[in-house]
Amino acid sequence: MSKRATGRAGSVTEQRLGAATPLRGLLNKVFPDHWSFLLGEIMLYSFVALAVTGVVLALFFDPSARDAVYDGSYAPLRGTHMSAAYASTVDISFDVRGGLLMRQMHHWAALLFIAACIGYLLRVFFTGAFRRPRRLKWTAGLLVFWIGVATSYTGYMMLDDGMSGTGMQILQGILLSIPVVGTWLASSIFGGEFPGDVIIGRLYLLHVLLLPALLVVLLSVLIGLRLRLRPARWRGARGGVRFFPQYTIRQGGLLVFVFAVVALLGGLFGINPVWIFGPARAADVSALSQPAWYVMFLDGAVRLMPPWELTIPIGAGYTVPPIFWAAVVLPGLLVALPMAYPRIEARVRRDHRVHHLLDRPRDAPGRTALGAMAVTFYLVLTAAGAADAIALTFNISTNALTWAGRIGLVVLPPLAYRVTHRICLGLQQHDRQVLAHGVETGIIRRLPDGGFTELHQPLATPYAGLPVPKKTNHLGPVAPAPRPLDRHRKAA
Repeated sequence: MSKRATGRAGSVTEQRLGAATPLRGLLNKVFPDHWSFLLGEIMLYSFVALAVTGVVLALFFDPSARDAVYDGSYAPLRGTHMSAAYASTVDISFDVRGGLLMRQMHHWAALLFIAACIGYLLRVFFTGAFRRPRRLKWTAGLLVFWIGVATSYTGYMMLDDGMSGTGMQILQGILLSIPVVGTWLASSIFGGEFPGDVIIGRLYLLHVLLLPALLVVLLSVLIGLRLRLRPARWRGARGGVRFFPQYTIRQGGLLVFVFAVVALLGGLFGINPVWIFGPARAADVSALSQPAWYVMFLDGAVRLMPPWELTIPIGAGYTVPPIFWAAVVLPGLLVALPMAYPRIEARVRRDHRVHHLLDRPRDAPGRTALGAMAVTFYLVLTAAGAADAIALTFNISTNALTWAGRIGLVVLPPLAYRVTHRICLGLQQHDRQVLAHGVETGIIRRLPDGGFTELHQPLATPYAGLPVPKKTNHLGPVAPAPRPLDRHRKAA
């Protein structure tokens, strides 16, 4: 076929289908070139690492609660009765070539995924990137975080070691604390009396199939919205990188880098040594058992909750234990409030416009202070979750740490709000001083009357809404600074 015929066929196909125009627009799309936008990509690529290592582990894991006698390479457990799930986990760690590396890479990738997701959400919140037209991205990002936490928790519990057995008992206690339907929920999920023999298979189904499928859908929504919407930019930012080839090449390099970091962590730093904890037994609780760092706030909330019980006068009466407020109501509020915040802020500020420019945190002091207050609340609960380890390490009374956490939970978040708000206002005031008087040059001149003054370099360009330069080497084209003598003569 000649080149002319090929070109004619391509032209006819383009006229009929119109596929080249959107593809050309995608390839020419320009993305911002700023490090903070990498957090979403790191979250995506750590999920890819999770999927790859998870598929390898699924080939050797036995999601069964049937009784088995371990006869593998780890001598201290040889001859011990345990579940088939725990036995297969120990076999993966010691008898499968590369199995321990895959397990540890999977665990480190999970931690990196949650950390990148938290960083992404904080960046979106503090810069105001959740406003129209990106409210759906904010909601999808929050759902990715909470479903990621649930996926991690199910994977942690289905190993059936001594540590995850403690987590299983905590889950049963949370379910039983729900009024009216708690007993039915616990019996249905565990398949009868705790711990039952079906829970591991159900957790496996959630961890391997259902929850990852939801994450794939939500991450696809985030990617699609990013490609469809106009990229959000910092004020004054110029240029960027085209989707092809610069952005594509950079993302390929970042994917390889994330895999390399996960492999390095998995190969050099041990994590979750399940063979030390032994098999799970309903009568045993592991000493100093701690959840993962991103859900330790839930443990801290349970520890700090006062022993207040509420009786509902229905029938013979239903007693609502304190764990219900800390482990059911509080997570529900933490899910609902952030999702509703974009609409709340838009209604309070009466701002329903479309925003494509990001805010500096100092330019929205109320929002930044609220974020600092929420982060402080989370950190206090996280520290309370490690109270037993802190008490044992530093020989401090656990009761004293509990009361310190309760007082800190009441005092520190409002204090963080006040301090952050004042810092933002102070930074705004400093920006106004620079705009009014210019940038400090460090040059001191003596005036004819014997006084001293510092020369300021005036700003020649307007900086409305842009980052204000603080040093002379940050200035663009500027006008010459007036000499002290000329200024003195003009004043005279």
